[in-house]
Amino acid sequence: MATNPFFKYGQRSESNLYESLVIEAIKMYGQDVYYLPREIVNKDKIFGDDIPSRFSSSYKLEMYIENTDAFDGEGDIFTKFGIELRDQATFVVSRKRWKQLIGNNLDKNNFRPREGDIIYLPMSQSMFQIMKVETETPFYQLKDLPTFRLTTELFEYSDEDFDTEIDDIDNIEIEGAYTYQLTLDSDGTGTNSSTGYVLGETVLQTFDSYSMKGEISKWNDSDYTMDIVHSGATDGLLHSWSTTKLLVGQTSEAKATPSLVTELQNIQADAQNKIFDDFESDFLDFSESNPFGDI
Repeated sequence: MATNPFFKYGQRSESNLYESLVIEAIKMYGQDVYYLPREIVNKDKIFGDDIPSRFSSSYKLEMYIENTDAFDGEGDIFTKFGIELRDQATFVVSRKRWKQLIGNNLDKNNFRPREGDIIYLPMSQSMFQIMKVETETPFYQLKDLPTFRLTTELFEYSDEDFDTEIDDIDNIEIEGAYTYQLTLDSDGTGTNSSTGYVLGETVLQTFDSYSMKGEISKWNDSDYTMDIVHSGATDGLLHSWSTTKLLVGQTSEAKATPSLVTELQNIQADAQNKIFDDFESDFLDFSESNPFGDI
């Protein structure tokens, strides 16, 4: 037989009340996070990914974290390539709030959060990449779908460009990107123009058949040293910065010639080889024929 005609399921007023209660609950028990949309710079049409992605905007929004005791995932894993952090988290966000604060500011085709976008959680100072967006949980209560459920994994930095104007987020780029340090000629071209560079601007060195391009991540006008990240040549080949060409700021129009170019190898400088070597010598005796088995 048909459903009871005296009861109406999914009244608009009831759905609106339910949605409002969900929003209020997330505001009470959730966390303020920053949503960072991924901007595609150079998509690989074969593999379908984009390593040099850009994150130039951020949106503050409340989300509820389903994890109660700790983050999900496998935690910290020791592998032959080093330590891998495999934390996972599940975020719940109101559809209405996401559309109001984020969706309406993005492409109209983006009616929901996108895989590949990033959530920055100030509580743990960690970034999570969206891996999956569940659009039907809970399942049509009162004929409505009031939330998105986001399955995320801890984000691994891979030379992406962060320009969100939020220091805690942009510092990830400064600390993690491969960096060249240039020491500049303080006299510039005779006008002392090397003092005019702007932090975050693009600098260019022009050669006969290509140009070197990069972004200033640090600039010290007292000793004229400059850190440059996201370096690359316009011809797609491997080149380096030169001490014979002018370095031109694309915003400030400052000009100076580098006198020294240094590749900063911060990871190698902080290596713990000596610590690991001392640690293994406490329980492995390689003078035995089989140090991993019985004597």
